[in-house]
Amino acid sequence: MYELHRGTAPLLVSLPHDGSEIPPALAARMVERARIAPDTDWHVSRLYEVARGLGASILRPRYSRYVVDLNRPPDDVSLYPGQNTTGLCPAVQFTGEPVYLDGQAPDAEEIALRVDKYWRPYHDALQDELYRIHERHGRAVLWEGHTIKGSDLSFLFEGRLPDLNLGTSAGASCSPALQARLEGVLAAQQEFDWVSNGRFKGGYITRHYAAPDDKIDAVQLEMSQRLYMDEASFDYDEDKAPRAQAVIARLLQAAIG
Repeated sequence: MYELHRGTAPLLVSLPHDGSEIPPALAARMVERARIAPDTDWHVSRLYEVARGLGASILRPRYSRYVVDLNRPPDDVSLYPGQNTTGLCPAVQFTGEPVYLDGQAPDAEEIALRVDKYWRPYHDALQDELYRIHERHGRAVLWEGHTIKGSDLSFLFEGRLPDLNLGTSAGASCSPALQARLEGVLAAQQEFDWVSNGRFKGGYITRHYAAPDDKIDAVQLEMSQRLYMDEASFDYDEDKAPRAQAVIARLLQAAIG
């Protein structure tokens, strides 16, 4: 269900939307476009390979968010009340178009089964690794790495998303000192625009596992895919990606402290 690389630093990088696999029987119930899992955080694990060199642990799933969204609560309560979202077992794509053929969306019983089969193993591994790191170092930083198409997604947001979107649950998921260091890194670079706690403030994982008073900080970075890939073809751009990776590396170094 997932792949875990255990590192030596007080940093765990979680990539919950890296997976793109969809079981064949489930794909057969989906519309043609959804079968290629277009809303994947494409190549995000490749971007975050820089984390290995910093000693970070890295957790990444096998299956697509269309199977179950690992960054949603198991009861599917909305993280952004009043705004469009795609849910625990998404029935709509980021474009607002359906994921499933008519009458083929999962019911409550199937969703519960998917939570047990796909969602819980990832979260068990995340929690165990986070607590292992905390026990070893006396502190831990959980870094949520995400990417998304940065424009033409009016179902989710209007206009153009900033290049880099830092989320700390409006300052509740990490210490003020850590947030200041990260914002300092973003302010120091001139290549990409950025925002802190804008449209994306951090999903379920960032909010649920954060415990700053116990020295467990959690941060989410939502990066526009235009920074490192072709958004139409999903192809990785070898020329653009290193610049995005360099900023990620500086942010992770600041997170480690």
